[in-house]
Amino acid sequence: MSCNRLPWIIFWLCAAIGFSLFFVPAFIIRPFRHQTASGLSMAMALRQRAPMGTLFAAIICLLIVLLLWNGLNRWRKILVGAAMFLVVTAAVMARLNYFEWMFHPVESPRFDAEASSTLDKGEMVLAIQFGPDARAYAISEMAYHHIVNDWVNGVPVAVTY
Repeated sequence: MSCNRLPWIIFWLCAAIGFSLFFVPAFIIRPFRHQTASGLSMAMALRQRAPMGTLFAAIICLLIVLLLWNGLNRWRKILVGAAMFLVVTAAVMARLNYFEWMFHPVESPRFDAEASSTLDKGEMVLAIQFGPDARAYAISEMAYHHIVNDWVNGVPVAVTY
């Protein structure tokens, strides 16, 4: 192996590691999809290490690119630039809680009367009652939104799950 190839092997290896530290957990940890305990455990371990791992990968990649940039032709510069963009994006995204972006509070919930409800008999609900006014929030809906902003008997409530 020549000395000229070793930095590029390190670059592509670090780029793959940095990219993977962000995308593997994002692919495995998806709401409403089957997740095995071992897969979820691995994804959470990667997610926990991703902020530092992606930062180190991006720094190493950047140093190699800075050292070897002038010797690259136009197409290799485009390829390396694209790889750097992905690694830096992964380093930024690994620091954000991107899983919460898909969950939005329900600002104006819609309710059915008990007699006309289409919920299954076994559906679990969160229930709240103030005076004569009561509400029930289906867990299946709450799992997606996490928060429902509502009024119960004139009292503002934020129901969370």
